[in-house]
Amino acid sequence: METYYKLDQLARFGEIAEGNKALADAFFSYYGKVFEDGALTAREKSLIALAVAHTIQCPYCIDAYTSDSLQKGADLEQMTEAVHVATAIRGGASLVHGIQMLDQVREKMM
Repeated sequence: METYYKLDQLARFGEIAEGNKALADAFFSYYGKVFEDGALTAREKSLIALAVAHTIQCPYCIDAYTSDSLQKGADLEQMTEAVHVATAIRGGASLVHGIQMLDQVREKMM
């Protein structure tokens, strides 16, 4: 079945350098540094990335950070909890914009 997202494209991510090697090198260097152990462990960063991947709905990122989280020792419960944290934030962000609607309704009905 043909789909918009193709599984082999994730493995080919490095090919993006073809258009501008200097920018790709800078991005991949930065990207690598971000995911090194620091104040947060690489495992914690992977769980954050997994949660963000679900929020931005990137299937490539979901695949990559599901695998990465598992490789770094996270379990299904931790990964699921991370996704629920992202869901709560995304849901809350949507709901708080309801105040804008409420202000408009009050303004127009008063």
